[in-house]
Amino acid sequence: MDRLDLAAKFSTLSTPLIADACLRLRMPIRAAPAGIRPLMPHHRLAGRVLPARHRGSVDVFLEAMESSEPGDVLVIDNEGRTDEGCIGDLTALEARAAGLAGIVVWGVHRDSAELVEIDLPVFTYGTFAVGPQRLDAREASDLIGAGFGALRVGRDDVVFADADGVLFVAFEQVEDVLSKAASIRQIERKQAEAVKAGQSLREQFGFKDYLQKRGQDAAYTFRKHLRLIGGAIEE
Repeated sequence: MDRLDLAAKFSTLSTPLIADACLRLRMPIRAAPAGIRPLMPHHRLAGRVLPARHRGSVDVFLEAMESSEPGDVLVIDNEGRTDEGCIGDLTALEARAAGLAGIVVWGVHRDSAELVEIDLPVFTYGTFAVGPQRLDAREASDLIGAGFGALRVGRDDVVFADADGVLFVAFEQVEDVLSKAASIRQIERKQAEAVKAGQSLREQFGFKDYLQKRGQDAAYTFRKHLRLIGGAIEE
């Protein structure tokens, strides 16, 4: 799938739909730790992972951009630290100039006012005024992969991010996930429109029938019932 096409396909979806799609496809849900949020609520991202492990200096980000392609997302491993703003306006400006779709940081940022003006999607734990005071030794793997909570991600992964959080999906599985997410969205939109028109979810799901069958068979779960009738709210 083309990198720029990812954003277009994700534009009508969401990370909850991506997560639901992974669940229905029996794939691991590779979610970033809770708390990573966009600087601006409307920001969203979908792109190939451009990994970088931060060691205290901005040079690793610049080096990563040397091999970037348009639509990539700079994914920064700063070990979840909240005691240093590891990116700011200059990194964001350079990322935008390099054609990157945005930045996702396992850590925090600074220069918030300037980042708002730049308007490049940036996802972090929040803001901290003080920049890095350290300079640790670089390792050969710093541009090969990035840690993100318990996850390890790299160039073979795609990152999806919006106001609900951040998810990673293997590039080879992205088309199946996006297709399933779109299918789930279509079903749920129809259900939502029906509720607005006066038909409750209980009516749509034949909830009285479910309760009756459950009373006759304790193993008859709501999820099984939904699968039988084609519902998509749970799996």
